Amino acid sequence: MNHSDVPPKPASPPTAGLPTVPAAEYGVPAAEPPASNKDQERNLGEAFEQDHAVIPDGLEAGRGSVSQQTLWKAFFVVVLLAVIASLVWLGMWLNSNGNQEASAGPVPGILETAVTPPPTPLPLPREAEPAAYALGDCFKDFDPEALKTTVVPCDTGHSAQLVAVFHYPEGEDYPGAEALKAKALEACQAAKLGPAANQYTLTFERSFPSSTSWGAGDRRLHCYVTSPGGNNVNASVLP
Repeated sequence: MNHSDVPPKPASPPTAGLPTVPAAEYGVPAAEPPASNKDQERNLGEAFEQDHAVIPDGLEAGRGSVSQQTLWKAFFVVVLLAVIASLVWLGMWLNSNGNQEASAGPVPGILETAVTPPPTPLPLPREAEPAAYALGDCFKDFDPEALKTTVVPCDTGHSAQLVAVFHYPEGEDYPGAEALKAKALEACQAAKLGPAANQYTLTFERSFPSSTSWGAGDRRLHCYVTSPGGNNVNASVLP
């Protein structure tokens, strides 16, 4: 077959002469015409406004304000608690210091620094124990740790003299060696020496009861002036 005998293909199906049947006759709703670009933009805008209408105006700003108010309230509570804790600690500290000062106050007892002559003078020289020493006694060959010492007249050669005595009251608990040392030092500092003390080289010595002698009733602290040169003092150093 010769190609020139084939008729050319039509560009589109023919429509001329075809009958037009309304869609309503077959129960099919008529198609709506496509919306224009302006209608689509208007519909999108209305939907956006409806979505945002759910959130009232000023709510976003209100959220920030509520958060700031909460933070300020929490900060105020923390500061208030810190101030209260500081005041409580200060009160406890002041109370503790007050108790310490009260405990470090004057120790009850009797301090002797002035000689009171006995009604009946004891014979001299004599051997005496520390518990029987009297303020103003002078001692020959003095040894503070000896159980007995020779008491002699102060106008004869001696090496020590008792210049202060502190008596703890009965019933007191043993305060410890350090407290007794400190109290004996106070007794030495309170001692009143006369002009004769300037004629000799003298040092202070302290003695105090041990826990054993305290338990036996010893409550005396002694302060002596002693001469490193031995029995070379021939006068009382008390006024």
